[in-house]
Amino acid sequence: MSSLTNLRIGEKFPDVELTHFENKQVKLSKYTQASAYDKKLGFSDGYPLIIVFYRGYFCPRDQQQFRLLVSFQKELAVNFGRLVTISVDAPKVQAAFRAGLGATWPFLSDKNRKLIKLINILDETEGEYAQTSLPFTFVCYPDLSIHKIYNGWFFVGRPSIEELRKDLRFIMEKQDYYPYENWNQEEKKKIRVPQEYWTEERKFGESPYETSEGYVVTFNKKSGNGTIWDEQNHQELFFNFTAIPGEGYRLISPQQKVKFEIVQTSTGKSALNIQPI
Repeated sequence: MSSLTNLRIGEKFPDVELTHFENKQVKLSKYTQASAYDKKLGFSDGYPLIIVFYRGYFCPRDQQQFRLLVSFQKELAVNFGRLVTISVDAPKVQAAFRAGLGATWPFLSDKNRKLIKLINILDETEGEYAQTSLPFTFVCYPDLSIHKIYNGWFFVGRPSIEELRKDLRFIMEKQDYYPYENWNQEEKKKIRVPQEYWTEERKFGESPYETSEGYVVTFNKKSGNGTIWDEQNHQELFFNFTAIPGEGYRLISPQQKVKFEIVQTSTGKSALNIQPI
């Protein structure tokens, strides 16, 4: 831990609003929140966040660090870790740097230097990096409490990929979604339906559940989650692709007319046994 920043392990990182590289305003807590799917399953803890401050595209040490992060980003995607990088560069400059790297995580601009001054990591030396951010990395819990602080003034002080992996594991082991036992529950299997459920012939309408008809409102091919409008009961129902009978990854198109069963769980109603009409 460094004596430079006024933040300490255990304290909360400021949930500030910064400018996204696409010129929209966003708070850091947006990246740690549990998804609609998590909440539907009853998991509300959210996800850890790695916050990397960098000097700018022109810094060779930042370039090297970011090449390592690019090699790590696919792993982050599958283990649900979140990463943002922050500099004083304008969003347009950040967007160009991001594209050149092939990075997929959000780049955020603190162009007015409010955040880096607030947490006391403004570089005030008279060198080529004056008035940029000192290259600190913060690893935070979902509520933005700080787990680890790395001072990257010298490159060796910046976290390795293995150190970040260990930090994420330490945090995620404490979250409500981490234990297998918390997924292997009947309530959750009504939403995230096991493949074994469809190995038996299940004729529509023969289950104890209410049936209805409607149409698909949304379906996200990446997440596998969507919503259905229940025309008979005038309500919108959540569904996961596993609620569609079949094997493998199933797709369905918005506006598709469907019939389905309605299941009640502790987090509300969901659609099950979704079949095109």
